[in-house]
Amino acid sequence: MSFQLERVQWMPSPPLVPDDGPFDVDHLKRMTMGDASLEQEVLAMFAAQASDLIEKIVKMPTNVGELTHKLRGSAEAIGAFRITDAAEWLENMLRDKSDSTEALMTLTDAVLEAREEIDGILRRS
Repeated sequence: MSFQLERVQWMPSPPLVPDDGPFDVDHLKRMTMGDASLEQEVLAMFAAQASDLIEKIVKMPTNVGELTHKLRGSAEAIGAFRITDAAEWLENMLRDKSDSTEALMTLTDAVLEAREEIDGILRRS
């Protein structure tokens, strides 16, 4: 008996719980120990870093994998799991040398959505 293995494209899984936005607020609060001013500072720093990184990532430089991984780690730390998932998808596409267009668009959209949310949070405070 012979078995055939087929390579399957990786796609992000749908969330297991209802999606309440671009951030897991509880995760962010845990990471900032409930300190509202620290939360705002962390969000502002993340927004600036994410904007800078996505601007570089879309140009697909030779170190795009490193830049994507950096964005993924930062997003995970603050609970921006849509960015985390999209960055992981892009990393996988880059590693497999697959067409990364859709993954890149998804990551870009996730960063823009997070930036809008952060801007709103910072304006309200």
